[in-house]
Amino acid sequence: MEFWHFCEQSMHPAWDKIDGPTKVLVDNRFCDPEVAHKLYNRYLDEWVIADQLGFNIFVNEHHASANCMSASCLLTLAILARQTKNARLLCLGVPVTNRTDPYRVAEELAMIDVISGGRLEIGLVKASPFELAMSNQSPARIMDRYWEAHDFIVKALTHQGAPFSWEGEFYNYRNVNVWPRPFQQPMPPMWITASGPTTGRKIAQLGYVMATFFNGAGTKPLYDAYKDEYRKTHGKPAPIDRFAYLAMVVCGRTEAEVQERVEKVKPYLEVQPRTPKAWSNPPGYENVEMNARALNSGVTGRINFGLPANPTLAEMAEGGILFAGTPDQLYEQMVKFSDRCGGIGRMLMLSQAGYLSHDETVDTMQLFAAEVAPRLREYARAKNEEIVQAAE
Repeated sequence: MEFWHFCEQSMHPAWDKIDGPTKVLVDNRFCDPEVAHKLYNRYLDEWVIADQLGFNIFVNEHHASANCMSASCLLTLAILARQTKNARLLCLGVPVTNRTDPYRVAEELAMIDVISGGRLEIGLVKASPFELAMSNQSPARIMDRYWEAHDFIVKALTHQGAPFSWEGEFYNYRNVNVWPRPFQQPMPPMWITASGPTTGRKIAQLGYVMATFFNGAGTKPLYDAYKDEYRKTHGKPAPIDRFAYLAMVVCGRTEAEVQERVEKVKPYLEVQPRTPKAWSNPPGYENVEMNARALNSGVTGRINFGLPANPTLAEMAEGGILFAGTPDQLYEQMVKFSDRCGGIGRMLMLSQAGYLSHDETVDTMQLFAAEVAPRLREYARAKNEEIVQAAE
């Protein structure tokens, strides 16, 4: 099992000052540049420490949001490509339906891969619904734009030889010539996020890593759809490293220490849904399958952590939202959830959230790296062997 340290680079000192949405309509006077300066550098320091501890690095981006100040995951990874030595560098992701120039995206991806010596992992996402307001894009046919941008970027990165032209429905280029070419040939590994089986099957056909975030009970049906399609397409079982899952992770030496840290990360769950209603799920953004699921479950809006009111730590771990405990407890929680899903090979760990301090964040990483990660790697190796043997 591989582990990826993640942080949304939030402006959490402003949360209690903002009355109303923390996205799209939030007044930018709540973002003090001096505070942002300190926070950016703190978060970068934590990723460098993660590299030293044997973690990989995962960076995202959002826009006009007090929840995430990362306006470009590629800018962050460009810095970390130079500052780190061993970590794989995952951008999950680049919102290509908001970026109107996928050619530029391809160039920046290739440049980061070369600077890092071949450590980049590419994640292309369709962008959160509320961000369409900033990019002046329509939610209609968003996935058609997404897949054309994907196809273009793949060709631009893998093409060798003289320049080529691209005449698509949404993008047109007379002269495509990416310099430098990626360090990893033919191109860096690709990840795509999914919540429902339809997208999962498409990702399986391509053989990419599939990541899902806080998906809880929806994870097993998603993984099963991927596995079924992967076997049909590739003629063999999907290895465990094709499956990635994001959850919050808090570790402590005692249950009292764990509880203290959990109380500091809980505000993250409260702030995330504070999106203007008109931008939670604009018409055309989600496919019919996802909207039907939401209607049948009685859930309104897009963000749904699936938790009861005032959830216990056990309920949050059971729901795949927050794994929190001593090292032994964390190991048991993650193994139980992974087994229920059918096997997770890449754990994306939101180890800094809410008001968790730098020292507490680093302590969680150190405890996890020393006392949890080695056991989970052994578990994942055995799980993968079980999958292979079952297919023989």
